[in-house]
Amino acid sequence: MHVTPTVYVITAATPWLFLLARHDWKDRTLPNRLTLGGSLVILVWLFGWGGLPCLLNGLLGGVIAGGLLLIPFLIRAAGAGDVKFLFAGGLLAGYPAVIPMIFLTSVFGLILGILMRLTGRLDSARIRHLARCLFDWRYDRAEGRKNLPDREDERVRIPFGVAIAAGIWTTLLLRLAGEYMRS
Repeated sequence: MHVTPTVYVITAATPWLFLLARHDWKDRTLPNRLTLGGSLVILVWLFGWGGLPCLLNGLLGGVIAGGLLLIPFLIRAAGAGDVKFLFAGGLLAGYPAVIPMIFLTSVFGLILGILMRLTGRLDSARIRHLARCLFDWRYDRAEGRKNLPDREDERVRIPFGVAIAAGIWTTLLLRLAGEYMRS
């Protein structure tokens, strides 16, 4: 049986992904030493494994993935740790695998949000407020804003790092399955 580079990537990335997901679930933070440190390790690995073309492919994936969260970050709908973690995941996936990775991450985020809402771990007041601001012209925005929970309240924050980790891991598994099907 031939061992592909993806096996090594999954083996090395799984503890890192688990650690980041656990950290975000417990503390709602993604430490720089793990996100940026992981990015640095991935960049060195990409260059060492495949040279400049592999490095550039990873960078393209990282810029696409991290860039997609910039607007949510600017309106405070996503944290900087999420942007850095998604950038690292894009580095790992590369282009064009970053596209399904983003899709899978979004699906896992939606599932996580629904499960948290159903179990009472998520207060959807901010989502309802945003929807009313967008679609109900009679809604008093200022009055509605007064009744919102604090942005730092754990019950209004989805630990999106869990979804990012699941999206990256699933993308790597699908890549591995594709490699074995081709061989």
